[in-house]
Amino acid sequence: MRLFLAALTLVMATTPAGAQWLDRKTPGIPRTADGKPNLTAAAPRGPDGKPDLSGIWNGDTIAARPDPTNLQPWVKELLDQRQQEYYKTRPFYQCLPSGPEAERFGGWKRVLQTPAAIAILNDDLTYRLIHIDGRTLEDNPAPSWQGHSVGRWEGDTLVVDSVGFNDKTWTSRYGVSHSEALRTTERYRRTDFGHLQLEVTYTDPKAYAKPWGFQATMKLRADTEMLEAICERSSDHWSGTISDAANAAPSVPREVLAKYVGAYTGVYSGETRTLDVTLSGGQLMLKIVGGSDIEGGLGAVGLDPDAVRPLVPRSQTLFEGAGLGYQFVVDDKGVATDVLEIHISGPYKFSRQR
Repeated sequence: MRLFLAALTLVMATTPAGAQWLDRKTPGIPRTADGKPNLTAAAPRGPDGKPDLSGIWNGDTIAARPDPTNLQPWVKELLDQRQQEYYKTRPFYQCLPSGPEAERFGGWKRVLQTPAAIAILNDDLTYRLIHIDGRTLEDNPAPSWQGHSVGRWEGDTLVVDSVGFNDKTWTSRYGVSHSEALRTTERYRRTDFGHLQLEVTYTDPKAYAKPWGFQATMKLRADTEMLEAICERSSDHWSGTISDAANAAPSVPREVLAKYVGAYTGVYSGETRTLDVTLSGGQLMLKIVGGSDIEGGLGAVGLDPDAVRPLVPRSQTLFEGAGLGYQFVVDDKGVATDVLEIHISGPYKFSRQR
């Protein structure tokens, strides 16, 4: 539990407060009659006639989960080990560049486009450069955190191929590794003024049986600025594992646990979902049904979002499961009426339906 709470604290420390966003008008952009940015206007184009991707963009956190059967055995072994450790060695948690990790394609970023190169600046003060001056990929580039990227235009779609990644980064926050043979292919298409579609494919025969990837949509954030979100405290001091937590768990009588069994419904991230709590052999089990599959900032749900996972007791009413905290609210008879799902952004209330 100490490691679990430390993980929550770390992610909270790297998240800018919403009240800090600046209200600053972006000059020279199309607007509707009421003065708001017209996000459905035509995409702007540069002097060469190609779409201009410049701007401040933000996207939802991406949950990239490859099929576990697609992973080479050594990748599966590392994945299991990292999940046990609450993903403490994730580069993002260690204040290191995330490189090609899928989840870092989301979030805040500023794109600067010139005829020869495109720079993508992240809010954590890392950046990457995409060369679009006609050069080809290097045959044997020196391994680096961000890799070596070359882009080309296919109609109105920017296609970016990248190689030369070191093997210190992940491709998914769920502990999925890669080798230095990794190649990524990104396809960017600005469908209108306010939306940028993205498709990413990972190819690495040493780590994956076949290529895999994800799709996402970024939204232009006009009339504001991007603030920095700096990791100031790494996960180096974390200790313990999920197994340690389970072994140290206090004993809760089965008759008490039975009063928590039921379906609890609430809203998280604007979507309705249900927490289905069952009892199996003296162990509370949890399945999350519907809604977003982004679990706080930890990603400890693993590759299977539909899995039923144990709830480890920390007290009579507080449990840990799927990388989150669950606090049961009980009546005077000890029967649960609600459950609070504890995220980095605060507790979310789910009310009992049955």
